[in-house]
Amino acid sequence: MGKCSGRCTLVAFCCLQLIAALERQIFDFLGYQWVPILANFLHIMAVILGIFGTVQYRSKYLILYAVWLVLWVGWNAFIICFYLEVGHLSQDRDFIMTFNTSLHRSWWMENGPGCLVTPILNSDLAIEDHHVITVTGCFLDYQYIEVVSSAMQIFLALFGFVYACYVSKVFMEEEDSFDFIGGFDSYGYQAPQKMSHLQLQPLYTSG
Repeated sequence: MGKCSGRCTLVAFCCLQLIAALERQIFDFLGYQWVPILANFLHIMAVILGIFGTVQYRSKYLILYAVWLVLWVGWNAFIICFYLEVGHLSQDRDFIMTFNTSLHRSWWMENGPGCLVTPILNSDLAIEDHHVITVTGCFLDYQYIEVVSSAMQIFLALFGFVYACYVSKVFMEEEDSFDFIGGFDSYGYQAPQKMSHLQLQPLYTSG
């Protein structure tokens, strides 16, 4: 019962992670955020690996999934620091999210709740293939939306990490006990015995 409960909880957290990652991937695609797109893709693959390992009792897959979650927490912590401009990070100077190939920002910058976008025509600040806009009236700035999204990813990853370690430990203990007591012998399995050879002898009868 406990093992099933742990497995079911881990699968539930993995499904929540998968939904959150797909939602984030969509908005990163809309905002041309190439680095987060790559990271989200790897995260989706790792979550699918975690689900497979949980369902198929593969402790090694769960360990790989747990290791990835550590990296995922670090990545989301960096995103929080980036959007809050902690230290020397600056959104106006560092275009890390797009591999420094474009000036695109988060999709939420222009499409956040309540945001009113006003284009500035014939601006001297505009560069090739870009336009200058002003964004006003937002109920919540895009930086904080990205921070909340990353914080939710960290929350799910921490719970997933704890349950992945627990379930993989249970799986490894069961594998060790299975090998210790003789494998299939514990399930009443008996190897087929060799049949003894019968020696035929002539039968003599008195007449």
